[in-house]
Order: sequence, then C-alpha cells, then structure tokens
Amino acid sequence: MYINFSSIPAHQNLFIDYLEEFENIERFYSKNFRNMEQYLPHFQKLAEQERPHRALLSEILMTQYHGQKISKQTSANIDALASPKTIAVVTGQQLGIFGGPLYTIYKTITAIKLCSYLKDNFEEYHFVPVFWLEGDDHDFNEARSFSILDNANNFISIKYDDGQLEETNRGAIGELKFNDNLNFVFESLIAGLRETEYKSSLVEFVRSIYQPGKTFLQSFRNLMISLFDDYGLVVFNPLDHAVKRLLIPIFNKSITQFPEQSISLVERSAELEEVYHAQVKVKPINLFYIDENERLLIEPTDTGELRLKGKRKKISIEDMLNQLEYTPEKFSPNVLLRPICQDYLFPTGFYVGGPAEISYFAQVSPLYRIHEIEEPFIYPRSSATIIEKGVHSVLEKHNLSFIDIFREEEELINKIVNASSDLNLEKLFADSSEEITEVMNSISERLTVLDKTLGDLTEKSKERIDQALEYLKTKALDSEKRKYEVSIRQLSKVRNVLFPNGNLQERELNWIYFANKYGMDLIKWLFNELTINKFEHQILEL
Repeated sequence: MYINFSSIPAHQNLFIDYLEEFENIERFYSKNFRNMEQYLPHFQKLAEQERPHRALLSEILMTQYHGQKISKQTSANIDALASPKTIAVVTGQQLGIFGGPLYTIYKTITAIKLCSYLKDNFEEYHFVPVFWLEGDDHDFNEARSFSILDNANNFISIKYDDGQLEETNRGAIGELKFNDNLNFVFESLIAGLRETEYKSSLVEFVRSIYQPGKTFLQSFRNLMISLFDDYGLVVFNPLDHAVKRLLIPIFNKSITQFPEQSISLVERSAELEEVYHAQVKVKPINLFYIDENERLLIEPTDTGELRLKGKRKKISIEDMLNQLEYTPEKFSPNVLLRPICQDYLFPTGFYVGGPAEISYFAQVSPLYRIHEIEEPFIYPRSSATIIEKGVHSVLEKHNLSFIDIFREEEELINKIVNASSDLNLEKLFADSSEEITEVMNSISERLTVLDKTLGDLTEKSKERIDQALEYLKTKALDSEKRKYEVSIRQLSKVRNVLFPNGNLQERELNWIYFANKYGMDLIKWLFNELTINKFEHQILEL
C-alpha cells in the first residue's frame, strides 16, 4: 500500500513539486531524477573527468578499513572506486546515537538497491553505495538521543548526557568520546524495552558497538558496517586527516571567493522564498574552524580580515590559507558546502536524500557552478511506516484508514465515539442548536416589533443557551468516552506506533524498537520489502 505525500502533514510544497511537478522547480535543479535518458550522459561525463585523487581515495578507504573484517563485496567496491567506470551512489546521515531514526536505515537500503537497479540497466558501469558519516556536525542535542516505545506503548526519548553544560561547544560530534554516562543510556534502554526472546542478544549487540571511550563516529560507523557490510556498503569517514588534505582546493576557494559564493546563495535563497522556502540560512563563509575543540564559524570582518564567530582576534586571509595548507583537519564544511566536498571526492551519480535534503539541494546548486563540479541526481529515499498485525486489527475494528491517524487525537477519539455509539452526539447537538437558533430568531423578530431592547435581550439569552448546550455536549461526550475507554486506549497506543510524537514513525522511532520484537532479521525484511521507485509513502505490514 502506498500513500501520496501530499496526504501526509508537514511535507513542504517544494518536496511535493520535486516528486510530482518537476517543471515547477526545474530551475533549481540541473537534473530530473525521473528522466532516465539523462542517466547515461551523466555517467559518461563522470567517467571522462580527470580525477587525480581516484586511486588515492580508494587507498584512503582501504586504510580506514584496515584490520576490520569485511565482506568480499565491500572490498571489491572499495577497489572499484579507483576505476573511471565506477559511479558512486552516496547517502549520509548525522551520527545519531544507535543510528538515529528509522529513516537512516531506509536511505541506506535505498542507496544499495539503487546500485543494483542501475547495474541491471547500465552494465558497462560499476555502482558503489557510499555512506558519508556526517561527523563534522556539532548539533549534540540531536545526535545524543533516540526514541522507542516502552512496554505500555508510551513514547520515550532516551538521551546521553556527557555531564557538560548544555551550551558547551563540543566541536565536531564525530570526535566526541562517550564517557561512563553511556551506561545510564543502556539502563534506560533495558528498562524501556519490553521483554522478548531477542532483547538480551540485541542489547548485547549494541553494547559491543557503543562503549565508553569510543567516539560517536567510531560507534556509528561500526553499527552501519555490522548492519550493511554484507550488502557491499562502503562507509566513509570524511574526518580522516588524509581526506581533509584532499579537500584543500574546495576549502581554499570557499575562503578566497566567499563574496561570489555568498551572493549566489543569497540570490538563490531569495528566489526560493518567493514561492517555497529556503531550507538553510546562508552564511558569508561556508566553513568552520576547530579552535581548542570548539567548532567555530569563519566570518569576514569589515576590515577585509577574518575571525572566528564569538572571538575578537582577527586573522588575515593569508594566515588562514597558511593554516589550511598545514592543518586542513581543523577545517570542516557547513551543510551547504558538504555536498560539494562529497561530489568533489566521489564520482557521484546519485545522492539519496530525504525531503529536507532535497530542499537544501535547491540552494546548493550555485556552488556546483562556482566549484566547477558536476551535480548528481538527487534521488528521494524510500519512506515507510511499519504496521504490525495487532495495529492493523485495531484500525480495521474501528474502520479507520492510515490517513485518519494524522488527525488530532481528540478529533480521532470523537470519530470513534460517534461511530461506536448508538447516539450520534455530534448530530444531536448540531440539530438541536439549529432548531434553537430558528426558535430564538423567530422570538427576536416578534419581540423587536414591541421593543427593540427585547430583541437585544433575546440575543443575549440565546448566547447563554448556546453556552449551556456546549457544556451539556462536553459532558455527554465525556460520558461516552468513559463508555469506550478501552477503544480509546487502543487508539492512543496505535497512534503512538504509527504517528509517534505527532510525526511520521520513520522520523521518530529507532530501529531497535522493532528489532527487539522481531529480531535482527528485521533489517533483511526491510531490505526485501522496501521499494525504491514508487516515490510515495509505503505501508509495510509486518
């Protein structure tokens, strides 16, 4: 079963048009992912480009995987990246604890399956799925938490607390090491998960990956390798010092040509705002600098020099470029420059992203022209909600569709009460209100002839009657709800599973919630069930 995204709340018009009305937004994107006739020319262009760092990138990856047991397919994919006939299908994600929301799994599966699809249709090329670990991000609050449903189907968010003040600038999340407070996370996880035959082994599996002393990046990387290495996924660490050295030309141009880049991005953002929205706020310079473990934005000054955000000390452009040459690992791209970095390093045929990423690619486009890099196709990741048999039965029992779940909970409860009750309270009170209005209007007309003030008094009397009627209706509904409280509790639990925290399941729940109930075969099941070419929201019945 599939549902059009326009039926689901909170999806922006830009994303909907990208899927359904590409002609409306084609000025913001160089390629239409639905147009297969554009695929081969793009692959040919990537194969013909001079990429002196192709072989070096493959060697860097081999070093990153050194000492780690990996599948033959992953090893072959790393080797293949040195060949001009290899095309990368890239995706990535911030390093959320335990993998973050379910959509991390979905976008990874989309990238892997897209490679297989492309290989079947373009046999002369090799396609490699690459997962870019977004370790340069510094949003600790987003990275440190994950969500599950507890044994009573209550939505709970479990957070890692490193013991530092909330406002602390921790630098790049990828470099942040877990301390012993990680044990409290596991205590909360164990307490929150219901008892199943898989619980013990699942917790043990996650504990073997997430340990005090390990960094966010190391743990996330090992998790992705554990889950997807058999499929040939290449997990790439862009924080590697050797990688940062390869990116010096991109960082250099971001500093020396920042006015042109900034103006182009501001103009594009303004154009987007006329009809849609600009996903990211534009900064003058798209680079951060690591200073004493703090990740600080590089900003221009009125005197033509540079400084780090929040710091008074000024730095000449020449000095900043010297630091770039000798310590490139201290520099990191912001969200708008990251795609440029990834497509400079990899021969990217496709980037697999969700609605937000697709939106900010509309802003990024001018940077591709400035850096003279070929834009990839932006391919929408698979989107899905898992419905279990018990949940499906509750929906059927109350004659509810999946889309009904998006209603406000109170509205949904009233629908169930009215559908279950022999007495349709909504109709009863609506009809009564209409009859009372007719009677009071008639009285008002007749009394006004006698005395105008009597007409006004009638109006006030009607207002009091309406208030009394509304009060009576509220009491009647409360009484009905008590009568159907079992059904209402069932509905609340179902809504927590399908629309947790008022959001799509894939954006809130961690994969561990379902793996605890169905085992690690969940990943294989998702891989088999997810489709990558419908471009609608998929309902997966488990």
